[in-house]
Amino acid sequence: MRVYNFAAGPSTLPVSVLEQAQKELLDYQGTGMSIVEMSHRGKPFMAVNAEANQLLRELMNIPDDYSVLFVQGGASQQFAAVPLNLLKNGKADYILTGNFAQKAYEEGLKYGDMAVAGSSKEDKYTYIPDMKSISFRDGIDYVHTTYNNTIYGTRYTELPKTDATLVTDMSSCILSEEVDVKKFGLIYAGAQKNIAPAGLTIVIVRKDLLGNASPICPTMLNYAIQDKNDSLYNTPPCFPIYMSLLVFRWLKNLGGVKAIQQINEQKAAMLYDFIDNSSFYKNKVAKKDRSIMNVPFVSPSEELDAKFVAEATKAGLVSLKGHRVTGGMRASIYNAMPIEGVKALIDFMKKFEMENK
Repeated sequence: MRVYNFAAGPSTLPVSVLEQAQKELLDYQGTGMSIVEMSHRGKPFMAVNAEANQLLRELMNIPDDYSVLFVQGGASQQFAAVPLNLLKNGKADYILTGNFAQKAYEEGLKYGDMAVAGSSKEDKYTYIPDMKSISFRDGIDYVHTTYNNTIYGTRYTELPKTDATLVTDMSSCILSEEVDVKKFGLIYAGAQKNIAPAGLTIVIVRKDLLGNASPICPTMLNYAIQDKNDSLYNTPPCFPIYMSLLVFRWLKNLGGVKAIQQINEQKAAMLYDFIDNSSFYKNKVAKKDRSIMNVPFVSPSEELDAKFVAEATKAGLVSLKGHRVTGGMRASIYNAMPIEGVKALIDFMKKFEMENK
């Protein structure tokens, strides 16, 4: 019996996708071998790689003057790859809205003159800074943002106003809502939250930004080299790319990003409405900045939080424990989390509240 998995990542995947992967695991399309066994330079996998690239372009309406790269190392490796590829004048500005935004900034400090243009750290990252109140330094190469903050449950609803290249980490929200790719010079995202198993990182980069890597940039982190080799410079994360393809097909059949955004907004509204109308549970995030992917909440005490997580697990609602830096609970309701899962969580929350008031 499958549980409802509210993990922040690696996260739940569509059942139909898992079933398709299971069906093809021993014999991928008549090749007589598994997708995890075959050469990444053979025709079967190269076709998978090409279709995954094309479907992502279609789903996100990615213009032709952008490259799509499938690389390894996780989004955390991009904290270094971004400055190593984009710094010309040697400086960039960062907006700090959570743990991963902070880590990206700290990593960037190793490679150039980095400054904090805005931050919500003093209020424990419970909001996104007002973009109208932020000013950026002259001559910066890029502005770095973290579009959705997995741990703290916030997201951008307004973008910074800047003439510099806008960079964003979309790890925990990619494909969950429509975005205008043209507003960004570079988007990167770990796939393990909304797309595929861990091991794949997606980089969407405007082509005019290629070819400017620092001399000290490792070959494997050089976007131009990855682009020239169609992300096949070395053995790529073949199985996660294949799983991404299946998820992209699943999402297209649902009606694309526009359709899943409506579902995601419905799921989030249900959960937030219940929390807001409860005297037992509390969400501390500014309402205008609430994530539709990650919903943190607390009960009246840490003891009750621990009891909630334990009893929810027994009820088949797993991975609801909040991040260690925030405590409490967190429900990650990514694309593959069905509405029925959110309803089951709300029903459990009602029951737990009545029994523990």
